[in-house]
Amino acid sequence: MGKVTVKNLSRWFAKDKNEPTFALEDINLEIDDKEFVCFVGPSGCGKTTLLRIISGLDMPNKGEVHLDGQKIVGPGPDRGMVFQEYSLFPWKTVIENVIFGPLMGGVKKKDAVAEAEKYIELVGLNKFRSSYPYELSGGMKQRVAIARALANEPSVLLMDEPFGALDAQTRNILQQELLEIWKKKHITIAFVTHSVDEAVFLADKIVLMSARPGKIKEIIKLDLPRPRERTSHEANILRDRILKTLIKEQTKE
Repeated sequence: MGKVTVKNLSRWFAKDKNEPTFALEDINLEIDDKEFVCFVGPSGCGKTTLLRIISGLDMPNKGEVHLDGQKIVGPGPDRGMVFQEYSLFPWKTVIENVIFGPLMGGVKKKDAVAEAEKYIELVGLNKFRSSYPYELSGGMKQRVAIARALANEPSVLLMDEPFGALDAQTRNILQQELLEIWKKKHITIAFVTHSVDEAVFLADKIVLMSARPGKIKEIIKLDLPRPRERTSHEANILRDRILKTLIKEQTKE
C-alpha cells in the first residue's frame, strides 16, 4: 500500500523575534495508493518542502502526514527519494550505489546484489553496473538514482524535479521510462516539477499550488487516456489553463 494523507499541515521558519515566514499553510491532501501525482506551482511555493515532510526529512510546525494510517515521524524505507541533484556516491560503482540502502537496512550482500541487478536492468543500465558516476551521462546518473530509491522496495517514490537539469530529449525519454517503471512496480509517485508539460504528460492528478505561502489552489484530476499525446487538443487546453493560473499566481509575489 502507499496512501499518503496530509492533514492541516503548515510549515514556517522564524529567526529571533521576527515574524515567521510561511512556506506552507493549511495543506490538506490525499494521494491514493498507486496514484501518480504532480505538484506544480510558482518558485518558492513550498513544493519541495512538502515533499521533504512526506519523506520525513523535515517536520511540520503544525499538522500531520500519514502513510497508510501511520504517522510519519522521520525517514523510512517505505519512502524513496530522488533529488534533482544526482546525489550518488562518486567513489562507488553503479551496483555499489544501488545496494547501499538495502545493506544499511541489514540485507545480506548476496541478496542485495541480486535485487539490485533487477533494478539496474529495469532502468536499462545492466551494461554499466561496474561504471562510476563520472563515466555516466546526466540521464544515466538519474537512472541510477531511481534504481537506488527503488532498491528499498518503497511503497511511495518521492521525486523532486528529477529531470530538471536534463536536455529536452533526454527528459522526454526518462519521463516515458518512469511511466513504464510505475506500471511495472505498482507504486505511488509524488513528483515535483516546474514543467506544466511534464505534469500533464505524467500525472493522474495535478496539485496546483499558490504563491508563497504555499496553499493548494486547485486539484486537477486528469482523464486523458494513456499513452498520452503531448500535443493533443485536450492536453493543449489543459496546459494553457494551468499556465494562465500560474502566471496570475506568480504576479502576486
